[in-house]
Amino acid sequence: MTTPLWCLIFAALLPYVLSFSGGYFRMRQFGAVDNKHPRLQAAQLEGVGARAYAAQANAWEALAVFTAAVVVLHVANPEAARGATAANLSLGFLATRVVHPIAYLANQDLVRSLAFLVGLVCVFGIFWIA
Repeated sequence: MTTPLWCLIFAALLPYVLSFSGGYFRMRQFGAVDNKHPRLQAAQLEGVGARAYAAQANAWEALAVFTAAVVVLHVANPEAARGATAANLSLGFLATRVVHPIAYLANQDLVRSLAFLVGLVCVFGIFWIA
């Protein structure tokens, strides 16, 4: 299995990890998790809890674009998918996706935006080599 595919697996796990942090903050702020109306409850989160929920949503959004890039790469240029450039771009994307929610929770908007931008450049790089 190629490095981009391994990175895709780990990137797919990140939103789920973040969902647990969102559940923690919902429990902390409201005393319980409303499983019947989770989005309504999440919309009422404040502070770090709201940022955790937003980080999870952003992780899902970024995952969709990264998935498309990895699939296009493997279909259009299987040789490049096994190369060092694809590996480095995928690892770079994954690193930014780890930094992004940490910066989000810490309310470090510039670091968060920089992580997002670098991750986006990595995705465009994967499309480029495809």
